[in-house]
Amino acid sequence: MHSAPDLRSFVALGDSFTEGMSDVLPDGTYRGWADLLAARLAARDAGFTYANLAVRGKLMRQILRDQVPVAAAMGADLVTLVGGLNDVLRPRCDMDEIRGLLRESVERLAPACRRLVLMRSPGRAGPVLERYRGRMERLFAFLDELAERHGALVVDLYGARSLADPRLWADDRLHLTGEGHRRVAEAVWQRLGYAPGFDWDGPLPRAVRGTWSARRTADVRFAREHLLPWIGRRLTGRSTGDGRLPKRPELAPWAPLDSP
Repeated sequence: MHSAPDLRSFVALGDSFTEGMSDVLPDGTYRGWADLLAARLAARDAGFTYANLAVRGKLMRQILRDQVPVAAAMGADLVTLVGGLNDVLRPRCDMDEIRGLLRESVERLAPACRRLVLMRSPGRAGPVLERYRGRMERLFAFLDELAERHGALVVDLYGARSLADPRLWADDRLHLTGEGHRRVAEAVWQRLGYAPGFDWDGPLPRAVRGTWSARRTADVRFAREHLLPWIGRRLTGRSTGDGRLPKRPELAPWAPLDSP
């Protein structure tokens, strides 16, 4: 493991995964792995600053256009970029275009920060994601190439055993729970070279399997409340992030969003 760097500033870029869905705070806002990581880094340095530019639903072209130039100008010590998954989960997907957008993003961010972190996003088993698994794996293979070329780190969540456990996924089956985000924050922390706090990929306690009827009821509710609206947005080109601004648009001293 390489020595842990002295990181005094952090900018997170991406979509809903980095915004923090579905790690819900009591006031209904989202926290997520990036906020958890920022809190731990801030505990090491009183002058630590943090920005989170991620917005749910954003495609790679939007991340490159709206987030990458802002992050590059901030000159933060640490930058994380997680994007492209929303693109590959759409009915039509130009993989060459997505690779080009990722390449340009990394080429602009890598020289502008001390440490760039990319991720192989987690993907739970199921019929929806299974249809796009080949695209996802081609995307992640390209991320590995970019990281090697530009000296970036890659956090491999796709191969994590624990993140395949459905108990770490929210009711929409697309976003992690609070415990899932806690594990991701720990995975990034360790990849940066800091001492482990716990085994982030350790298995959960043995689950008690629900009844057949309870599982079917949950499947029907998921299809009605989450799957069908998700499909509709993909077919019409709409996004849950349309018109939404980043929750932490400025590089500023760390403080929880729900603090006074």
